[in-house]
Amino acid sequence: MRVYVEAALDFPEEEIDFLSDKALSRRIDDLRKTFDSTEHIIRQGCLLRDGVTVVLAGRPNAGKSSLLNALAGYEAAIVTSVEGTTRDLVKEQIEIHGLPVNIIDTAGLRSSADVVEAEGVRRAQRELANADHALIIVDACTVIPEEQAALLAEIPAGIAYTVVRNKIDLCGEAPGIEAGEPALVRLSAKTGAGIEDLRRHLRELAGYRDLGEGAYTARRRHVDALRRAAAHFTAGRDALARNRAGELLAEELRLAQEALGEITGAVSADDLLGKIFGEFCIGK
Repeated sequence: MRVYVEAALDFPEEEIDFLSDKALSRRIDDLRKTFDSTEHIIRQGCLLRDGVTVVLAGRPNAGKSSLLNALAGYEAAIVTSVEGTTRDLVKEQIEIHGLPVNIIDTAGLRSSADVVEAEGVRRAQRELANADHALIIVDACTVIPEEQAALLAEIPAGIAYTVVRNKIDLCGEAPGIEAGEPALVRLSAKTGAGIEDLRRHLRELAGYRDLGEGAYTARRRHVDALRRAAAHFTAGRDALARNRAGELLAEELRLAQEALGEITGAVSADDLLGKIFGEFCIGK
């Protein structure tokens, strides 16, 4: 990553004296494009390092634990015909075509006078609020539109989710995906029909691509730092284009350098400002 980041500040000294405002703006535009491509690589690195967190939610006995087991490939959660079997969180990390996925099975969402089950529902809601994505599981054979609408109304605002119609082996529905808002996946956790469709759907939602040997792990804060640096580059270019304000450009480049320094820790503000003020004749 250091190669990508440090390239953003690489203005060869022999060129600086001859850079016009337009040439400098073009150079900054080129660097802005580099930021965009590097951000994509870093985002992939974040996924490679941290994965995505997917929460399974729904009414009791909809098949959440069975789906967890189907995705994991082994019996990670207890499955019975008794409603409310899952009362606490069950967490498993699996891999979907190279993408780490943290799956959290939760207690069935319903009102309960049972203190333990009520606490499980509270924890389920908490995990939903922090999820990257949620799979809302419904029993394809028994759910009616009004019940599904009531369930979806309990999902915290702003949470992206996919509706999963489970148990299609019992009611004759064909497996597959329907695009929309939200998307819908038909599957059977028991027979495995449609499970691969769901795996592919989760991978596409995450935007993950296998970058092979060029991939590297990264932290989410790296993405934030890179975005801030790119924004400062853009602001500096605009200041130069609108007002020929070299001093504003210098300040934006300094802020960009600070943001990049959060990633590399290798470039000091004095180094950058010394080069800018020493070579660009700012103020003339």
